[in-house]
Amino acid sequence: MTELTVTQTLSIGLPIAFFIILLEAIISTSQKRSLYKKEDTLCTIGLLSGNMAVVFLTKGLTLAFHIFLYQFRVFDLAEYLPLWAMWALSFILIDLVFYLYHRMSHRISFLWAIHMSHHSSQEMNFAVSFRQAWFGPVSKIPFFMVLPLIGLDPTIIAVAGALSTLWGIVGHTQMINKLGPLELILNTPSHHRVHHGANSQYIDKNYGNLLIIWDKMFGTFEPEIEKVKYGLVKNVNTFNPVKITFMAWQDIIKDMRNSENFGEALKYFFGPPKTKHKAEIQ
Repeated sequence: MTELTVTQTLSIGLPIAFFIILLEAIISTSQKRSLYKKEDTLCTIGLLSGNMAVVFLTKGLTLAFHIFLYQFRVFDLAEYLPLWAMWALSFILIDLVFYLYHRMSHRISFLWAIHMSHHSSQEMNFAVSFRQAWFGPVSKIPFFMVLPLIGLDPTIIAVAGALSTLWGIVGHTQMINKLGPLELILNTPSHHRVHHGANSQYIDKNYGNLLIIWDKMFGTFEPEIEKVKYGLVKNVNTFNPVKITFMAWQDIIKDMRNSENFGEALKYFFGPPKTKHKAEIQ
């Protein structure tokens, strides 16, 4: 039933997403803004294809894993909270876990090696939201497994997670300006443009997906003031999705092999990403 519900959610949301991509591309062309580049979009399709293959292979196992963990929940939240509160709490905690996962994906070398492909585009458009890492669905599992353990229903987690993912598409555009009071709470396109910036003041900022409050609480918020320069500090200079997926891994393995001791090798794997792909952590 849950799989059907998630499928229904995506079957409604994805056609809307593809429509706004088409609409943005048409407006971009009519205004001669060139927000879409053929090679970059084809690269995005390649990265998305690999990501969806992994999602197809793991989504059933992930749901089963969450159902298994739910047996050992610390709190029986469904017994004490009404259904609407369970949904609201699920959205909030999913977003908090995403913030932590996303932040660590920028601060830990092997997680950045996975996540880097999402930032490899020097464009910013709705299609970039689909530029997803091949191994992202696997790297998320250790983070989101906490949700059923604290008592969130796996079925609600699945649907709320799918809806939150659809919101993430909205932030990837240059066509929408600041949204007034919504800027105080939501991760708007303005906030997310900052996250994709290679400008020094924008690096490692605005990690939220649905809400921006976590960034404001934990000191990683930066407003959009200076024009955003999209991409990496040192861009990948390739549109090959296979190369983009594995290039940071190759650097990690090379550094680990050349390390002087086991401790140094671990630092290359678990430490902050090297500056050759990204500026130093602030």
